[in-house]
Amino acid sequence: MLRRLYHSRIVTALGGTIAESYIRLVLRTSTVLRDPPDSAAKLFSQHPQIFAMWHGQFMMVPVIKPGTPADIAIIVSRHKDAEILANLLQRFGMRPVRGAGTGHRKKDRGGATALRGALRALKDGATFALTADVPPGPARRAGEGIVMLAKISGRPIVPCAMATNRYIAINSWSRFTFNLPFSKLAIIVGDPILVPRDAGPAELEAARLAVEQGINEVTKRAYALAGGKDPLAEATRDEAAKGSFTLWLYRAVTRLVAPLAPLILGWRERRGKEDKDRRPERYGEANVPRPPGFLAWFHAASVGEANAVLPVIAALAEARPQIGLLLTTGTVTSAKIAGDRLPPSAIHQYVPMDSPAYVERFLAHWRPDLAVFVESEIWPNLVLETKARGVPLVLINGRMSHPSFRSWRKRPGLSRPLFSAFDLVLAQNQTLAQRFAQLGATDAVSVGNLKIDGPPPPADAAAQQELASALQNRSVLLAASTHPGEEDIVVAAHIAMKKSRPDLITIILPRHPERGSELAKQLSGGTLGTALRSAGQLPEAGTDIYIADTIGEIGLFYTLAKVALVGGSLVARGGQNPVEAIKLGAAVLTGPNWQNFSDSYQELLRVKGCRQVFDSASLAEAALTLLEDEPARKTMQANAEAAIASMSGALDRTVLELERFLPPREPMRQVS
Repeated sequence: MLRRLYHSRIVTALGGTIAESYIRLVLRTSTVLRDPPDSAAKLFSQHPQIFAMWHGQFMMVPVIKPGTPADIAIIVSRHKDAEILANLLQRFGMRPVRGAGTGHRKKDRGGATALRGALRALKDGATFALTADVPPGPARRAGEGIVMLAKISGRPIVPCAMATNRYIAINSWSRFTFNLPFSKLAIIVGDPILVPRDAGPAELEAARLAVEQGINEVTKRAYALAGGKDPLAEATRDEAAKGSFTLWLYRAVTRLVAPLAPLILGWRERRGKEDKDRRPERYGEANVPRPPGFLAWFHAASVGEANAVLPVIAALAEARPQIGLLLTTGTVTSAKIAGDRLPPSAIHQYVPMDSPAYVERFLAHWRPDLAVFVESEIWPNLVLETKARGVPLVLINGRMSHPSFRSWRKRPGLSRPLFSAFDLVLAQNQTLAQRFAQLGATDAVSVGNLKIDGPPPPADAAAQQELASALQNRSVLLAASTHPGEEDIVVAAHIAMKKSRPDLITIILPRHPERGSELAKQLSGGTLGTALRSAGQLPEAGTDIYIADTIGEIGLFYTLAKVALVGGSLVARGGQNPVEAIKLGAAVLTGPNWQNFSDSYQELLRVKGCRQVFDSASLAEAALTLLEDEPARKTMQANAEAAIASMSGALDRTVLELERFLPPREPMRQVS
């Protein structure tokens, strides 16, 4: 009932009347400033044309029509909520064209209909108006649709902007501004941009960038002329960086508790989580000199993030050998992986603890020219002190769980200064890009998941031969990257499977290797034979459970296992990366909690490239099926490999985006 009333003609007309009255009130009570003074004449000097502006500054677009005899058409979404907007535009003498760009959404929102309507309007002699950035964003990033429209129609794109010094900016993807009465209203018209009818992909991309730059320039001029602050501009970001009381309190507390750092690190060292010999690095004290020239600093929290960024570092080391490369991590495991896999020219250091004094000491020594953080590693002091030194900040392979996103959103005084500090966020998918944008990132784009493009983890040939010999062709179930609570399920599944497969051995590889001894003690009192790899033990004929609690050997075990449960998924941990197992030939099983890698698992489940299990019974049933039915297992593996291949490309796109922040390439010398 209420929904029908909301979409009724009466409500639509009333909403249009109220909106029209408000816009006319803003126009009548504001001082209108134009650049150039004859902006209306310039705007329509090449009528019909394509009028382009940003979504966030869209509200006052109807004011371009009064006093202008030109016919104007404007794009309006097809959904029923847009009826009020369509009614409003008609009251200002504009005609709506139904449809909207799809952006990165899979659902068709009328993009083809809108293109046909826009071409028809331009052919009929109407100037066509639209926002160049497409919901759901990212904001102020021109879409391909506008340049394609210009190419097909042959009409120029005219960048425009309207801004007031007084407004309310809502916390939406575009920071949409509601202009307020009694303001200064600036109207800026830029120079037209023509897209050749025969433009190829490179020319279309150049035109898209020109449109983006053109609208950014007029938007900046509009706010400057009106005397207002752009809600997405650098000045506003700097103001936000002053932060809230929560942020001030965090920085104060981390400075005050710095004297306790030796006690904290000592406790962690006793648990095997810190490297005693390299403790000074955690205080920001470097053990090697800074390399000369440009230095790109990469920071990865732990093993997963290090595996994601190492291919990026390797690609840059090969393409840009003159650039210095520094990688910081925070765990012993990731440090070992970095030591084994970093290019010879790159340097590894432990990241300093997030205390201002330690961070300042670290930055004073390394003086990075570019800082690249991986996934979701947001330490306030590290981020803000780096930004304060004018270092460009980029977040790559960005991801954020929905609970984390909700938590950040509840603390805008903390989240906005931190996320707005990043000059660029490269997210794993469009949903994640939107989350970063809503938290304050001004340039967040989706480029895919780096973990899909990375090489599989290595396997030592000698260790592989030794372990294969010890296993004696037994049936192997691998439970990789397990968390507390999952091992009990795996052991119960092993007991059930053993009845059908007496030769079965289950290898448990805990996510945190230091838990290996604890797991061995838990199992030692039962009837199952166990062996512990960190103790130098190999599987024997009577070994049921082999606990692989060593660092950097996951590739070895994926290579030897035909079936692998990827852990963190039978408990509420969000899952672990399935790509490594697939690339090394293991058929993947997963629990229902895989939201941290939703893109990969959704596609794998869709094409039957993995199987989902829920408890020990379903795990035993699925693992037995795959161990006993080789054709079915090979089909699932082939489906998985094809799915992963279809999602590749993030590495090339990431390196290309980072090129924007690197020094110009040296020109190639000609050989006479």
